[in-house]
Amino acid sequence: MSAPIGLATLLERFFTQRLMQQRQASAHTISSYRDTFRLFLKFAQQRLHTAPADLRFEQIDAPLIVAFLDHLERERAISVRSRNLRLTAIHSFFRYAAFELPTHAAQIQRVLAIPSKRFTRALVRFLIRPEVDALIAAPDRRTWFGRRDHAFILTAVQTGLRLSEITGLTTNDVILGAGAHVRVVGKGRKERCTPLAKSTAAVLQAWLRDPARGDGSLVFPNVHGERLSVHGVKYMLTKHAATAAAKCPSMRGKRVTVHLLRHTMALELLQAGVDRAVIALWLGHESVETTQIYLEATLAMKEKALAKTRQLDAKPGRFRPGDRLLSFLSSL
Repeated sequence: MSAPIGLATLLERFFTQRLMQQRQASAHTISSYRDTFRLFLKFAQQRLHTAPADLRFEQIDAPLIVAFLDHLERERAISVRSRNLRLTAIHSFFRYAAFELPTHAAQIQRVLAIPSKRFTRALVRFLIRPEVDALIAAPDRRTWFGRRDHAFILTAVQTGLRLSEITGLTTNDVILGAGAHVRVVGKGRKERCTPLAKSTAAVLQAWLRDPARGDGSLVFPNVHGERLSVHGVKYMLTKHAATAAAKCPSMRGKRVTVHLLRHTMALELLQAGVDRAVIALWLGHESVETTQIYLEATLAMKEKALAKTRQLDAKPGRFRPGDRLLSFLSSL
């Protein structure tokens, strides 16, 4: 009989050797996987009455993992998409375990066989131009916070940067003057450059002349000069969206996020006739097919496409029965 397998050592090696050394995973991936296993180990401790450090690998079976995923959906009310992300982290760990513990192949295969849940993909949400203008104008630029928020929103709308990309933007990443652009390392460790419009570059140039907070390296710091948190950005956008709604009633009830501004920029490019391949490069998408979701987002583009088609003759005609043999086959 083989000795019990310690889960703690295997999980530590998964993070330090597999994710950090071999795969050189991004900080975002590591933090996402870390949060998954924090939640899972706490759940396993309640179910198995065993401290996480004392858990054995063979105790982590498929029924326990399915129960954990169901718990997340039922008790924590997470979305199906978030559930699938948690499962992805667990699958990644078990694929690593397959190399380390070949004697547990049957247990590992049962976990890897747990499928992701299918879900209805909602239409992409976006803002129309009057809403964007109202949002950009909302911050009070007489204050330091207002000038920062105005520059932040304008940059987010015009560049389509992800939340982690824009909050981590440093002064070295912003190139002003001729050929103004921002340089970021995004999802999948892909570096890309995004051009800045003259108006955006002018606002950023003025903002960077403001007295720096902290060491002055971040473009959009918080009051202490540190990186803006997710909750800090959420508070900022919610506050300015409420102000914008007073002048633009269609903003009422809309949840404004950095990702919504990213979608807005992509749709404006698409409606302007920019090729999907260019938009994919702009957004840092792995595949052009990812940009396909924006084609389905706006009714105006569909109506324009309909207007280009030849209208069908809708005049009623007298019904004439088809061939008897074809009618028989059609009835089968």
